[in-house]
Amino acid sequence: MYSGFTESFEILPTFLLNASVAAITEARFAKICGEISKDRESIVRHNPIGTEEEILLWMLLSVLISYLSLSETETPCFSGTPDAHTYKKAIHHVLKNRRETNFDIEKHLSRMLKSKNTSHR
Repeated sequence: MYSGFTESFEILPTFLLNASVAAITEARFAKICGEISKDRESIVRHNPIGTEEEILLWMLLSVLISYLSLSETETPCFSGTPDAHTYKKAIHHVLKNRRETNFDIEKHLSRMLKSKNTSHR
């Protein structure tokens, strides 16, 4: 278990990072967060696995795992039922060495979670 993670979050250790590790730009991360926010109603309706915040963070983590082509040993594993805090920590961990520049992850998470698509009301 890594320091700073909740008790329900565990990740298998990655001893060496491959030189060809995929990286994400801030612009791409912002776009992914924005698209998830835009599609929030559909995502929540089709994935009733927790609170809206948990569902959106779960979706973002899933997209990042795919986008960054994480191996099974690089993919976060959870024991127990993860909550929003657990998903945020996992997202931070996944992005730790995979950002092209050191951008503010929380800024984009906050925008994604606070944005409400009001155009359909």
